[in-house]
Amino acid sequence: MRILCFFVGLLCVTFSSGVLGQTVEGIRADTVIISGDTLIMLGDSLIFTPKVKEIYWQQGGNFNLSVQQVGLSNWSAGGASSFAFNTGLSLFANYKKDEKIWDTKLTVNYGFNRQSGRAYPARKTNDNFIFISKYGRQISESMYLSTQIDARTQLLAGYRYFRPSGAERDSRNRISDLISPGYIQSSTGLNYQKELKNKGKFSSIISPFTGRFTVVLDDSLSMAGAFGVIPGENVRAEAGVSLATSLDIQVMENIRWKADINLFSNYERFGNMVVNLNSILSMKVNKYITTRVETVLIYDERVFIQQEDGTATRAIQLQNLINFGIGIDF
Repeated sequence: MRILCFFVGLLCVTFSSGVLGQTVEGIRADTVIISGDTLIMLGDSLIFTPKVKEIYWQQGGNFNLSVQQVGLSNWSAGGASSFAFNTGLSLFANYKKDEKIWDTKLTVNYGFNRQSGRAYPARKTNDNFIFISKYGRQISESMYLSTQIDARTQLLAGYRYFRPSGAERDSRNRISDLISPGYIQSSTGLNYQKELKNKGKFSSIISPFTGRFTVVLDDSLSMAGAFGVIPGENVRAEAGVSLATSLDIQVMENIRWKADINLFSNYERFGNMVVNLNSILSMKVNKYITTRVETVLIYDERVFIQQEDGTATRAIQLQNLINFGIGIDF
């Protein structure tokens, strides 16, 4: 009986050492596989090595808030009390699995200032809503066949302020509102995308198959033919070619630059570009305090800007904001 037990034990040791044995730092280990997980026994120690779970989604965002207040009372140098408020929220959700990618980004900004002693003391300074979603399938190392949706509008009504001749106080005209205008652009084409250092990214998609829709839901603005729609119509559809490029890089330590530019040309008037440029330069003082320089540039030949002399003409729309306040990444 003892001889039988000896041979059985010897057979087990030989099988474990010869077939399932592993060497960890020169020590022979016995290995047992249970439900796909591996248990490695080193003497009296037991090491459990679970299967690493793959992560397909990456989510995050940024919230920023800046406030400025000036209070004057019996101030001999003159001036007026004022209050300025600006806030923004950016969210992203990116998916990548095998040859498929799906990147989505939402940006919402709003700001106003209030100055005492004038008609309509509170006036909007910043208001935009941008939603971009892109789905692609990989066809080479850095090239994808992608479809992108780009939707842009504003949240609240916008006004042009002016002072009529001989009047003592300002008047205003409503020139825009929620989804008046709204721009929806759908494009399909080739997308070059590359990961950069420090979680940076470069992406450029060129699409010869682009549909662009200008939406004006407000009836009074629609009847006036605002933003290039036919008077009385709510939607203007165009077909053309587009180029959308986005960049996210770490310029220096604590300095990051994010920018995107969207160019669209209608096939009917090929060569005349609609330009949308957004740039954000963030300089972090510490974990919560940030200085941001935001620039927005828009040019659309079908949008006429009212001038001080009462005429309307095509012009480059430019917005530049410098904010110092709270900035939280999450």
